[in-house]
Amino acid sequence: MNGEVIIPLFLFLIVIFFIGFYASKFLKTTADFLQEYFLGSRQLGGFILAMTMVATYGSASSFVGGPGVAYTVGLGWVLLSMTQLATGYFVLSVLGKKFAIMARKIRAVTLVDFLKERYQSKWVVILSSASIIIFLFSAMAAQWVGGARLIQSLTGLSYTAALFIFAVSVLIYVIIGGFRAVAITDTVQGVVMFLGTMIILIGTIIAGGGVGNIISDLAAENPDFISPYGADRSLTPLYVSSFWILVGVGVVGLPQVAVRAMSYKSSRGMHRALIIGTAVVGVIMLGMHLTGVFARPILPGIEVGDTVMPRIAMEVLPAWLAGIVLAAPMAAIMSTVDSLLLLVSSAIVKDVYLNYVKPEANDRTVKQLSIGVTAVIGLLVFVMAIQPPELLIWLNLFAFGGLEAAFIWPVIMGLYWKKGNASGAIASIVTGVISYILFHSFMPEAFGMHTVVLPVVLSLCAYILVSLVTVKRHAEIQARVFQKLWSA
Repeated sequence: MNGEVIIPLFLFLIVIFFIGFYASKFLKTTADFLQEYFLGSRQLGGFILAMTMVATYGSASSFVGGPGVAYTVGLGWVLLSMTQLATGYFVLSVLGKKFAIMARKIRAVTLVDFLKERYQSKWVVILSSASIIIFLFSAMAAQWVGGARLIQSLTGLSYTAALFIFAVSVLIYVIIGGFRAVAITDTVQGVVMFLGTMIILIGTIIAGGGVGNIISDLAAENPDFISPYGADRSLTPLYVSSFWILVGVGVVGLPQVAVRAMSYKSSRGMHRALIIGTAVVGVIMLGMHLTGVFARPILPGIEVGDTVMPRIAMEVLPAWLAGIVLAAPMAAIMSTVDSLLLLVSSAIVKDVYLNYVKPEANDRTVKQLSIGVTAVIGLLVFVMAIQPPELLIWLNLFAFGGLEAAFIWPVIMGLYWKKGNASGAIASIVTGVISYILFHSFMPEAFGMHTVVLPVVLSLCAYILVSLVTVKRHAEIQARVFQKLWSA
């Protein structure tokens, strides 16, 4: 156990606790618990909005898995990773004002709230809530495993003890502080991620004797390490360009990202978030993936890619600085987990319980239930993460892609196409999820494209065709929706 590495990491966790206690005072004084607990009373400024989007989007894959793949594949993977540069800009540009205005009109707390009002369908709500609970529950559990493994590798504690520390850390500040605590901690974590990326990249370049020397070493080992096609020539132009569907266009359909677009305070804040978020994502994605590639000449022969980041940090930085830098992947994991935790909780409490079980529940009951459900979910994920089943890992691989295929068109077309209706939304969700699972299982990377591309295209076709065929059936409901959502 290296004390110089551990101390900065635990100081970081202490700061997170204090933020949770700070945010809890807003829950005690607010008149609308749901708006505060799940949306921070829609008071996010530009900087916090940008950082919470970056921190939520950046996960263990950005700081652990991505650099590990870059180590194996080469600079081609860095090029592929940069398709994420415009993600935040794209999300806020597409959703932005229109989504926020509509969400405020109907006082939507969750993405499913918006879908419920837009489509006036019980089945849209049930299918949407079920997708969020199932996919994100499993994705969250896998992230917890990553957080525990990181603490275990740094402290020498047993896996179970490390998992307990991680679980308690996340649960305390989410339960007591809600969305505001998540947003503020995401900001701190985003700053840590940004600074950690810069430090580790500079340290790696210095240790490798400069960029020119590192590139020469890579080319000597395998010229394809410095080509856009990857060491195994698998990164074709079609695959790289289609990858943007997963990490660019499709991100609009991720509930944990979309909910950020309804939580900002003003248009000025949103415009500032567009610029800040794009810049920060660019630095983090470029820096972390370059570090993964540049680590290869310094630490050759690493077989497990996920260990590249902690090993290179310990190799090229002083122990105390490595501890600060390794708080970055911890921040990335925690910032993703806290958002997913709150999102699954809101799907159960707001989207299912208050809509169909007990709509007349009073504020005290809702408050107790929200906190209780969040705690129970955390405990269940803790139990699952102790010995995660193989199915859980498999679900995590396609969870985000499945959610994108399910939600992207009901959200975007629901905002911009007035003829879209409930039948089209249901068809889109069902087609997107089923086709994604089938392609992922039997025909991954069909026609040289990323697996998510064809399901997204098929779900769009299903949405448009079914909406047009059933336009008369939904005419009366659509007229009411039009009056409520699109009227001034």
